[in-house]
Amino acid sequence: MRIGQMGFGKTGKAVANVLLESEKCSLEWVLRKSHRLEHRSVAEFLGVDTELPGHIHATDEFSPAELLDRYPVDIIVDFSSPQGIHYYGDEARKRGIIIISAVSEYPAETNKHLRELAQDTVVIHSPNITLGINFLLIAAKILQNIAPYTDVEIIEEHFKLKPEVSGTSRVIATGLGVDHATIKSVRAGGIIGVHEILFGFPYQTVRLKHESISREAFGNGVVFVVENLPDAKAGFFTMEDLLLPHFKLDRTEADFAQQKQRPWWWLWK
Repeated sequence: MRIGQMGFGKTGKAVANVLLESEKCSLEWVLRKSHRLEHRSVAEFLGVDTELPGHIHATDEFSPAELLDRYPVDIIVDFSSPQGIHYYGDEARKRGIIIISAVSEYPAETNKHLRELAQDTVVIHSPNITLGINFLLIAAKILQNIAPYTDVEIIEEHFKLKPEVSGTSRVIATGLGVDHATIKSVRAGGIIGVHEILFGFPYQTVRLKHESISREAFGNGVVFVVENLPDAKAGFFTMEDLLLPHFKLDRTEADFAQQKQRPWWWLWK
């Protein structure tokens, strides 16, 4: 699949690194506001050995139509800002380009615009596109359905200079019906991101915890989405929609045998 990427900050660079290594993806270009690194090869800049043609461009170098005429793609992956969708969204809709947005929070009007775009093309939005966080949230919802009487606490940990409560913890709180004001925050050192959901039963405690070791985890999430795209020409989808079909326990001996044959690094592909 030919992919264009919006955003090239710390997370964007990590995602691009994973996409360049993936056999399923062909990173055609990266778009960013700054003119720094303009026209440089993404692979060369990141030190990845590949012949993929992807280059870095500034948003004011082309109009969206000019960009997509010159460098056509099947998917646009967005790790930019809430404003990014307004640059490419309408042109992506016209061309039926799939939109995978990992922007953590959109204003209400922009959320509405995403759903309007989804009337004509596939739009997948995940505020945190890592597999672990989305599995965590689904598992938490299942446990909450089983035991709705439990106390639920959300604890998030991030690097010392992160000022606000994490967007991911707010998404978790919303999904579980927990008051955002009760989220517990820890700021220390260079922690990339830890999210924990504590379920307090009368006679036991369950803790569901996810820790980001590297921002490349976001890239793994994008590759998962690319490999599990909905069989639809249009529509609005979430990571939950893509993950729920995998929540089955009727695994056969053949499934386990296949899993054992996979090397530890298969998730990087």
